[in-house]
Amino acid sequence: EVRKKMERKQEISKKKLLEEIGENKLPYLTPSDADFHQLWKTKYSKLIFRKSDTVPEELHQMVQESFLTLREHNCFFQDLVRIKSKDFLTPVSRILIGDPGCTYKYLNTRLFTVPWPTEGYDIKYCSPQIHDACKALMKLNDYLHIEAVRALQGQNLFDTKEIKDTTVIDREQSFATSVMEQESVSKDQSSVCVAEDDRSLKNRTSYNLTLLNYMDPLQMLYLKQEPYFGMGNMAVSWHHDENLVERSTVAVYSYSCEGDNEQELKGRDPAVWHVGLKVAWDIETPGLAVPLHQGDIYLMLDDLNMTHQHCVLAGLSPRFSSTHRVADSSRGTLEYIIGQCELALQNLQTDSESMAVSLKSLEAAVVKQVEEIHNEVEFEWLRQFWFQGKRYLKCTDWWLKPIAKLEEFWKKLEIMTSLILSEVRKEQQIEEQRNETISCFLLLLKERQKLRKEWTARCQSDAAESLPEDQKPECHPFWTDDDESNMPLPYDLEEVIAYLQNLVQWIE
Repeated sequence: EVRKKMERKQEISKKKLLEEIGENKLPYLTPSDADFHQLWKTKYSKLIFRKSDTVPEELHQMVQESFLTLREHNCFFQDLVRIKSKDFLTPVSRILIGDPGCTYKYLNTRLFTVPWPTEGYDIKYCSPQIHDACKALMKLNDYLHIEAVRALQGQNLFDTKEIKDTTVIDREQSFATSVMEQESVSKDQSSVCVAEDDRSLKNRTSYNLTLLNYMDPLQMLYLKQEPYFGMGNMAVSWHHDENLVERSTVAVYSYSCEGDNEQELKGRDPAVWHVGLKVAWDIETPGLAVPLHQGDIYLMLDDLNMTHQHCVLAGLSPRFSSTHRVADSSRGTLEYIIGQCELALQNLQTDSESMAVSLKSLEAAVVKQVEEIHNEVEFEWLRQFWFQGKRYLKCTDWWLKPIAKLEEFWKKLEIMTSLILSEVRKEQQIEEQRNETISCFLLLLKERQKLRKEWTARCQSDAAESLPEDQKPECHPFWTDDDESNMPLPYDLEEVIAYLQNLVQWIE
């Protein structure tokens, strides 16, 4: 509901903005315009650019090789996202790489990380080349963390009490001297420029994942036109990055497979990739279109992602990018959802003699918490994972065990739902407490029924059907009454909901 309200609000703002513009186009500047640097300095100062020749050559080679390896192994996929209750395939193909157990959610689709090699985790890759590619991107991640800390220091976008020493500058220079010597960079980075009592600088730059993008514009049948400034073909429309730690930096490494022949044109060169920026919902400030060449890096610091919007303008050559983020992991990690399941299962008890299971409490607050967690694990994790088909098996089978574990938890939660149903059928409870329990239970079952219908439809959409077999969404978990699945409740909860509604009316 919150998302729908935000989408409506954005739609109204967009409509209003387009009405104000009318037939005209807003002005925007490129480096060939005289006022370009002045505009950048005054209105876009939190966009930091690093030209490719400032980045160590060894790092370029490792990263660019990793992009090509992942493409050769068919590891990039178009995402099936949901916008305004409709499913769309993204024009850009993506893969998420990062800390084991991390996820990143955008446009109603949760992506699961292909874990980069991490000490203490047993990660089996489908080939040594995929392992090397993930390792190279982890090294890029370390490098960009250091660059982001330097950039924040350069703009004084932190509390002075956060600074401990200036080792970050030395470390960056030693990294430039030899990337290969930096195997241990991530291990000793915890002390970089961060006081023990205030870790916000580190928290805003310690990237836990990178979303890799790939697109060949010449393979696209259709690309949206940029609507406000007339900037031309867009690979990614205007947006704020979502699901990030507040005021965290986003770092982007761009690699277009090109021979760059920039021409002197009015406006932006349509053959060259650009990042476009604008002040959100503002028609006074001109936009900015910054050309992106092989190996260029840009950083979006502090609150730039909140106050401004950005888009990616397509050139003519294929392009990769690695977009490093501090994803908000408060509800998006495997550790979190396992903790939630364990919390819910505390309300289930087993008789030591008969082995019969029962509920410890039927209080409305406990029932509400358990059933909310039930919905969360089913719709935010299990269905999201299987919705993406078997794509992750192209790189690693790491997620299969954790997802199987979550499914075991979920089956126990289904048993708990059936036990609640059995209990509310009895009349032994105090009437007021029973009414309260039934009311909140009913609301959550209605939500479950609505979401099951929605996910079943998503798995059968035209966009879903158009995907190759190994990428086709799987509607899982799914069962019918004829199945020998021993499920305690039906998949379709309509009759259960009707029964509870009658019960509520009868009690009233």
